[in-house]
Amino acid sequence: MPDVVTTIAELRERVAHARREAALDGPADAPVGRVVLVPTMGALHRGHLSLVSRARDLGGFVVVSIFVNPLQFGPDEDLDRYPRTLDADVAALDGLADLVFAPTAAEMYPDGPSSTRVTAGEVGRLFEGASRPGHFDGMLTVVAKLLNIVQPDVAVFGQKDAQQVHLVGRMVDDLDLPVTIAVVDTVREEDGLALSSRNRYLDDDQRRAAITLSQALAAGASAASGGAAAALEAATARVEAEPVVKLDYLAIVDQDTFLEAGADLHGPALLLIAARVGSTRLIDNARITLG
Repeated sequence: MPDVVTTIAELRERVAHARREAALDGPADAPVGRVVLVPTMGALHRGHLSLVSRARDLGGFVVVSIFVNPLQFGPDEDLDRYPRTLDADVAALDGLADLVFAPTAAEMYPDGPSSTRVTAGEVGRLFEGASRPGHFDGMLTVVAKLLNIVQPDVAVFGQKDAQQVHLVGRMVDDLDLPVTIAVVDTVREEDGLALSSRNRYLDDDQRRAAITLSQALAAGASAASGGAAAALEAATARVEAEPVVKLDYLAIVDQDTFLEAGADLHGPALLLIAARVGSTRLIDNARITLG
């Protein structure tokens, strides 16, 4: 079972010790002193564990952070409802992680909500940012803190949160942070539903309806040879056929800029979807080829 530390000082001490041990004792061909971070908010499922497995495959000392970050929840969102399952999470990480960093909010923000924030800019106000104002500023702020606290060589994120991945990568580039971002493909149930900690909120009927999101993405991808408008029309039609699902947004973006694709875009793009199934808000995305 991985050890659990709750303070920044202890985390830094353990990471420094691991780097020293690797430098002294590691085999000649090992990635000496490498540290890999997987940031999470806990309630771990197979999707999270695929990120940690990727981190383990990269070699070195694997740190998993578990912190439900209050800065990225709006006043009407599910901060208090968000599942907290630390004991089960630590057990699930047995054999995968070397250390779990599980700080309290007081440890991360000793003076209350941080007055210094990283801002996500234009892309941070689109899509998820439009539906959840301030979400990405809070997310980038805590990721920046975690990168500074752990100082990993590699940090691992999941493609399901595509806008988050884009913004983290841009922050790392813009602020010249010495870390490589590794991205792992979305993990899905057998019927195509993307794994999410929020899936546990769905009742049986909602769970059956939730596969509409991945089916809409598949419909859009199949129609993408006809261009962006055709892809969006096909995806929208699939969502509208399921009354339990209430669409929040459906969009196609340029993979490089994360700005909405124009009618003349050809080649690789991302199709994004967000919708409510009952009271539960789900997101998903798929790589498509336009034209």
